Amino acid sequence: MPSLVSRGRGRRTINEINMVPFIDVMLVLLIIFMVTAPLITPSVIDLPSVGKAARQPDQVIQVIIGKGDSLELRIKDQTVPVRISDIAAAVKKAQSDTTNSAVVISADRNIKYETVVKVMDTLQRAGVQRVGLSVQLTN
Repeated sequence: MPSLVSRGRGRRTINEINMVPFIDVMLVLLIIFMVTAPLITPSVIDLPSVGKAARQPDQVIQVIIGKGDSLELRIKDQTVPVRISDIAAAVKKAQSDTTNSAVVISADRNIKYETVVKVMDTLQRAGVQRVGLSVQLTN
């Protein structure tokens, strides 16, 4: 409750903010932060980086998504048309020949991203380990 000051003419309230409780709270918060800051250890995130694979793949299987959502499978310079339902079996068959093979998905720039995600999902569900996306840089 504000205190009242009596001057000659009448009573008037003093409109001041009491700074002592405010300073006390700030000092307590400062002490809490100073004590807890050294205890918080920064987490280390191990991000993947380009070109740090253990070894290069023996075979690269390329899935090409063309216009009209047509799929082609390129293995050792041989291109075979394939349907999305058969892509997992075809990749698994091609991977059975070598132990270290990678799958690269190349898509036309006008293709919906949904198609690329469907192909990636199909390959992931089939258990294909190494799947990458081919990127073409343009100036």
